[in-house]
Amino acid sequence: MARRTTAPPPVLPGYSYIRPLGSGGFADVFLYEQDMPRRVVAVKVLLDDAINPEVQRTFNAEADILARLSAHPSIVTIYQASISADGRPYFVMEYCPDNMSARYKKAPLPVGEVLDAGVRIAAALETAHRSGVLHRDIKPSNVLVSSLGTPVLADFGIAAALARADEDPEVFAMSIPWSSPEVLQEKVSGSVASEIWSLGATLYTLLASRSPFEPATGERIPRDQLQSRIIRGKLVPTGRDDVSERVEAALALAMAPEPGNRYDSMYAFAEELRWAQYDLGLPPTALEVAAPEWAGAAAAVDFSTSAPRGPVISTVRQDSRRAARAETLASAQRRRDELAAVTPKKRLSPLAAAVIGAGAGIVVVGGGVVAILAAAGVL
Repeated sequence: MARRTTAPPPVLPGYSYIRPLGSGGFADVFLYEQDMPRRVVAVKVLLDDAINPEVQRTFNAEADILARLSAHPSIVTIYQASISADGRPYFVMEYCPDNMSARYKKAPLPVGEVLDAGVRIAAALETAHRSGVLHRDIKPSNVLVSSLGTPVLADFGIAAALARADEDPEVFAMSIPWSSPEVLQEKVSGSVASEIWSLGATLYTLLASRSPFEPATGERIPRDQLQSRIIRGKLVPTGRDDVSERVEAALALAMAPEPGNRYDSMYAFAEELRWAQYDLGLPPTALEVAAPEWAGAAAAVDFSTSAPRGPVISTVRQDSRRAARAETLASAQRRRDELAAVTPKKRLSPLAAAVIGAGAGIVVVGGGVVAILAAAGVL
């Protein structure tokens, strides 16, 4: 299939275009330099002919998800979302110079690096799940490498809410080598269990330099044959001597054919990867997961609305303590203003006014002026 031509980059105030970074089905990604603060950024721009209410809803949801989750150190950071002068929606995010897909294709990745990436991305996904969001497209190319060399999860473009309404249509989005059997069979469009499978398949790929059910010989097989292999679920080890039995067992459990036989959560999967690090004499990677209090601190991302972004609707509770304190202070200020408006001001006598006017231009030593003002009834 021929690759489409990248659309022209938009003119964005405060940003200088550098070069294209990549393209997808509905958007292009460009490298820009931001004028203030000075930094290079990646800008994802929707295609002109792809803009419709459904695509724009998805684009808005992705921006909202990244804004909510990018405080996590292993999720790509978003800086801004807006619409360009030519009408194309875009958002600005941190520039990551590499991704894990490109890295494993160059050379086999060290086991320690893969385990570290696994713990970090599992922690990011656990945080997303606690926020009620599924990623649904976990694969090596969506694990970027930041400018500091750490893996970060990107591309929530086909994310979905964990609590999907019954009337909402299911959208089956598949990246076949890394999609779980139940997704390929369209039993579910996504679940925590299917994401555990996909992360396991991603880590397997980084270790074996091929997806889990591709032939070890490197032979390319038809799409439907690969899909059939995944559904049958006959996983073979990575074939690397430096991959411990514990790591092989962790990957096999994550990719168990039946969803109920996998890890209960991303957190449990990450903990097993940390134990594998410990067994290999590697320092376990910190498991950074958002607390439950954080997950419930903001309104969930709205996936249901199909209208373009309109007026801002506040999600802050109007009856909160801070709002009540602000209203009390505002009411007190209004009462002071009303009292000042109805209280008559004391008028100065001509003598007092003359003395005060004269006092503005001289320096008086002693109490003479004070005595005069007191006599005039000012003090």
